[in-house]
Amino acid sequence: MSLHNPFDPNVALHSGCSCGQHGSQSEHELAETEALNRRVIETTVMRALFPQDVERRKFLSTVGASTAWAAISSLIPFGALEAMAQEKGSLEKKDLKLGFIPITCASPLIMADPLGFYKKEGLNVSMMKTAGWALIRDKVLNKEYDASHMLAPMPIAISMGVGSNASPTSVMTIQNINGQAIVLATKHKTNRDPKNWKGFKFAIPFEFSMHNYLLRYYLAEHGINPDTDIQLRVVPPPEMVANLRAGNIDGFLGPDPVNQRAVFDEVGFIHVLSREIWDGHPCCSFAVPTEFIKQNPNTFAALYRAILKSAAMARDPKSRPIMAEVLSPANYLNQPKAVLEQVLTGKFADGLGNVRNVPERVDYDPFPWYSMAYWILTQMKRWGYVKGDVNYKGIAEKVYLLTDAKKYMTEVGMMPPKETMKKFKVMGKEFDPLKADAYVDSFAIRKT
Repeated sequence: MSLHNPFDPNVALHSGCSCGQHGSQSEHELAETEALNRRVIETTVMRALFPQDVERRKFLSTVGASTAWAAISSLIPFGALEAMAQEKGSLEKKDLKLGFIPITCASPLIMADPLGFYKKEGLNVSMMKTAGWALIRDKVLNKEYDASHMLAPMPIAISMGVGSNASPTSVMTIQNINGQAIVLATKHKTNRDPKNWKGFKFAIPFEFSMHNYLLRYYLAEHGINPDTDIQLRVVPPPEMVANLRAGNIDGFLGPDPVNQRAVFDEVGFIHVLSREIWDGHPCCSFAVPTEFIKQNPNTFAALYRAILKSAAMARDPKSRPIMAEVLSPANYLNQPKAVLEQVLTGKFADGLGNVRNVPERVDYDPFPWYSMAYWILTQMKRWGYVKGDVNYKGIAEKVYLLTDAKKYMTEVGMMPPKETMKKFKVMGKEFDPLKADAYVDSFAIRKT
């Protein structure tokens, strides 16, 4: 089912609706949206109750879909659960504006809207589709948005006053891990050795982004100094494919579905997935001003629960096809369903004549490891965004709400890790968060 596009010039402007069953087109759209929401919820619940496809099909064929849902509804007290959520504490603020960039990284934040998770927590959320990251930052700082989808390094930079006025900002959850790629223009299919990329022009979505730091890391490991050997340009994700097509850039390290859209439009190919650089790296986060948390603790808790429930759903591979359907309309990602399915399922064309199967291409683990913040800070220091000594522990613990994450993940039935930090490898090199400065000093190519 596809949602009606109100900007479609082929839809006549008249009373009634396009199907003739509603009093107005707006009523038609509302009915379509509600029907899609019900379908999403029914599918998610059914898969949770019957994880095995064979069991689920047998149950449905035996009793029928409508009877099955009626039986499940009688057993699962959705109304009572909603009432219990309200009893957790009176909400200080119910009407919220949440910013997002139209990329798959924002899936848990977006999906909580059509799935009804915000409403079940008593929240009236307006999803604010935004053009670029600088605008996201400014609208949060100006209190036009209550909270927002942000790149993982952004709350750290904002809290430190790097690139903007200092404003304490907290990371509630990591929105996604992996889910990026280095894409090159089709003319470079025979030039895939990074050592030959001197003079290239690359796009990144923002300076304070994993895209910037991972691309810099990748290039430097191949002997290319990202500050002197190539050009880096900040380009909003929705404009990356157009710039590649126009020849303004040779490639980009961008978020999905932008990478897959370049392949879909036959203007680029996927050189490497970001998980091939660092498997499990954070990409985006959900961030909220620290002041908002202090003023609205119950609202904060309700918002946390809603997004974690959505993240749990997004982690299930069986949910990915229907996620693609829900996210594709113009009010969300505005992308062909086929593009989103390739990203979310991990079965995709790479633009080089191959169909790859990488289920871990993107995942939605919400846990904000302190060690993620440590690594981000090492790269900010390595490339000169911060100078002098860095209080890794103090900044990580101030910005990444790991204790809250453990509390609310447990509350909604998720199993958070017991640890707060872990070692990991980036392009084969181990990162030990307890030896962060030594890690920075170990690189031959860095800002001096």
